[in-house]
Amino acid sequence: MDMINVACRRAADVDRDHGVTSGRPAEEQPLSATEEFLVNLSTHNSFQASITPYIVDLGTTVSMAVKCGGVAGIGQGCGPAPGKNSTVLLYIFIIEPYQNLQAMIFAINELNNNPQILPNLTLGFKMFDSCLSEVRALAGVFWMLSGVEKDIPNYECQHRPPLHGIVGDFQSNTALPIARVLGLYGYPQVGYGSTIEILSDKLQFPSYLRTMPNDKFQPPVLAHLVRHFSWNWVGIIASDNDYGLTGSQNLKKMLATIGVCVAFTELIPLSSSRQQVLRTANTVKKSSASVVIVYSTRMELLPLMEEISRQDVKGKFWIATISWIISTVFSNKETWGTLNGTLGLAIHRGEIAGFSDFLHSLHPSTSSDDIYIKSFWEEAFDCYWPTDEAGKESMKGGKMIVPCTGKEELESYDLSKFNLFDFRFAYNSYKAVYAIAHSLYNVVTCKPNSGPFVNKTCANIKDLKPWQLLFYIKNVFFNTTDGEEVFFDTNGDTPVMYDMLNWQAAPDKSTSKYIHVGYFNSRAPTGNDILINESLIIWSGGTTKPQGERISSSQILVQWQTKFSKIPRSVCSESCPPGTRKAVRRGEPICCFDCIPCSKGEINNQTDASNCLRCLQDQWPNHNLTLCIQKSVNFLSYEEPLGLTLTTVAFVFSSVCASVLYLFVKYRDTPIVKANNRNLSYLILISLFLCFLSSLIFIGRPKQLPCLFRQTAFGTIFSVCVSGVLAKTVTVVIAFKATKPDSNLRNYVGPKTPYSIVFGGSFLQISICTIWLAREPPFPEMNMKTEDGKIVMECNEGSVTMFYIMLGYLGILASVSFIVAFLARTLPDIFNEAKFISFSMIVFVTVWLSFIPAYLSTTGKYMVAVEIFAILASGTGIIVCIFFPKCYIILLRPSLNTRGQVMGNKSSIKNL
Repeated sequence: MDMINVACRRAADVDRDHGVTSGRPAEEQPLSATEEFLVNLSTHNSFQASITPYIVDLGTTVSMAVKCGGVAGIGQGCGPAPGKNSTVLLYIFIIEPYQNLQAMIFAINELNNNPQILPNLTLGFKMFDSCLSEVRALAGVFWMLSGVEKDIPNYECQHRPPLHGIVGDFQSNTALPIARVLGLYGYPQVGYGSTIEILSDKLQFPSYLRTMPNDKFQPPVLAHLVRHFSWNWVGIIASDNDYGLTGSQNLKKMLATIGVCVAFTELIPLSSSRQQVLRTANTVKKSSASVVIVYSTRMELLPLMEEISRQDVKGKFWIATISWIISTVFSNKETWGTLNGTLGLAIHRGEIAGFSDFLHSLHPSTSSDDIYIKSFWEEAFDCYWPTDEAGKESMKGGKMIVPCTGKEELESYDLSKFNLFDFRFAYNSYKAVYAIAHSLYNVVTCKPNSGPFVNKTCANIKDLKPWQLLFYIKNVFFNTTDGEEVFFDTNGDTPVMYDMLNWQAAPDKSTSKYIHVGYFNSRAPTGNDILINESLIIWSGGTTKPQGERISSSQILVQWQTKFSKIPRSVCSESCPPGTRKAVRRGEPICCFDCIPCSKGEINNQTDASNCLRCLQDQWPNHNLTLCIQKSVNFLSYEEPLGLTLTTVAFVFSSVCASVLYLFVKYRDTPIVKANNRNLSYLILISLFLCFLSSLIFIGRPKQLPCLFRQTAFGTIFSVCVSGVLAKTVTVVIAFKATKPDSNLRNYVGPKTPYSIVFGGSFLQISICTIWLAREPPFPEMNMKTEDGKIVMECNEGSVTMFYIMLGYLGILASVSFIVAFLARTLPDIFNEAKFISFSMIVFVTVWLSFIPAYLSTTGKYMVAVEIFAILASGTGIIVCIFFPKCYIILLRPSLNTRGQVMGNKSSIKNL
């Protein structure tokens, strides 16, 4: 087997086409598998290895070997144990990165056994355990690049096949510094676990590509989940690193755009802090938010979940990111009650044919070159390998563990720990190796004069520069064995596919499982890119057994299935129903609000509306304030009881008035009628008759003519009536005073004086009404403001001033009549009609003085009813006080209706 040998040279000496210049040749050394698989604890104080036992002869002519580098955080805490001069190493073995490493090894074996992809080429690799440490990750990269155990920055001292690309690291915190260094040298790096968005910045990381989805898609998908389930009040917990800080900030921005508020944001420190864990747990417990989104890396999350479980925090539904939905966080059964029903995003599950059998074949006796096989065995079976090392414990988590025998079988191992049939991150590392392999295939199959470089040249596989391989990786395109297309965009990212998983644990905590409930595919058209099957989701909550009561396992199962079928509510304020609007509480997020009814005249037919809509002027909200309905038209009609009553009363009193007029006409030649100026009596009775009938103009739907004449007709007719009363009173006074020989009133005795008074009094009122009609005549209108929900059909008086001038003039006439009649009260009893006139005017003035406040305090049809009542009452007062005593004498005491009785018998007159 011919191997490419290179000299120690400056990695920074780069020519114009990015090729590395050769330095002084070094002595050639053959490739040694045992050297490639070494562990140097004394030099590095940690686990450090390079492994190439899989470079084998395929039975054909092999011209060269190609080597890839792998950086994987298999363990955590690769440092000395606490204590002075301690030589015991603290090393926490993590299974999942080990699985990813095995996927890379499996892919390399598969490629080396497939001559169709890389004929005459053999893939090898070097591996370095970063221990999830940025410092160790950088040291490992320089070790791989320099090719010597003591890392030498900027120098390449490879004695074996050169390193062409690096796969890893799994964690973002270690992948980031590696990418910065490799970007300086143009070495291609294909990540399989880091998701942070900044790695897509090709100005900072020009040589970084990844088979892991870019995290920029995760916040929009999480926000879509929140909106899909109508949550608007969520809490966020994030790890205090690039992944958690950047992701949580982007998530908050996405939530803000869809109107979701964040109840709290808590950071989990990278160094475990008991005080911070307690503070975060108390925040989660006290918060009214039922949904908590955890944007954290897995190692920092475990102590918090254990504390939340210890405090028995109930009623919280957890949403996980891809970093921890499938992790050891779920392996602790103490947290199952808390985490049951967790919904999270996971990277798309891929199929790796034969990988499960490969993992099952792992055994310390057959995998002696694997320096981690014993650590894996101890973690898998809770046992330990007996050694003579000082400080080796036989206790684990306070539990006694037994020695490992090597007879344990992986087939009986708890698959949920290792996820043997759920290769997600391992599938990404598998694709990363294949991406490099297919790129090398494109290098090998490049045809002269058709290459991608200057002058259409191809890269030389025997002198392949890292930047040349980087070009091919950027443009690689292939299909995996399960049909998935793999390629990189301009940012070095692959198409995003997320699976939505629901973690479900049995009520008795015997088993747990992940249920695939949906997916996100960035390549699908908008609207079809996200699918969620709610019927498969079990929601977190939990079953509680009343104290002192036993529940069978079958009852628990029934309760569990019923309890977990309802989507949890997570809102700061419940939705505002139609008919109300949201009013944000002062000093609180917009999701915290009160629901207040829409204002008068406004409606809202939507849920959670911020504003209500005002109805049109002729419309009004219904009872629920959800619909504008036509306002009812309101006016005093003949059909309603009030209108019918007033109409009846008007007809009754007008009939009474007509009857009195008839009686006076019939007995016009009797002394009682003649003595009271029968012509004025006729005029007053006719006026009263018309006054009673004029009230009917006020009833019914207001129209142009009725509105124009109803007030003026009433005012004119009443002025004639009151002027007649005044004339009758003056006539009485003149008749008494003119009996004196020297009285000047003798000149006013006769019919001219009363007629002049009636004409003068009526003419002034007619003049007032004429001016009113000429300048601002009344008109019908629809009053939509007076009564809620009603259109009041009414007559607008045009000029309120003229209306009150008209009423005022009537009041003046009535007052003058009252004063004159009051002064005539001392006249002899045979002229006691002055007293009756006084009483009638008192009634008239009292009615109209009471009318003004009553009229102003009512609206709509009741205002009209008040005026009709005033007309009827004042007219009734006149007819009762003045005319009923005469009717009594005419009809019931005809013996008193004689000239002698009227002129001379005082005792008879008193009986009137």
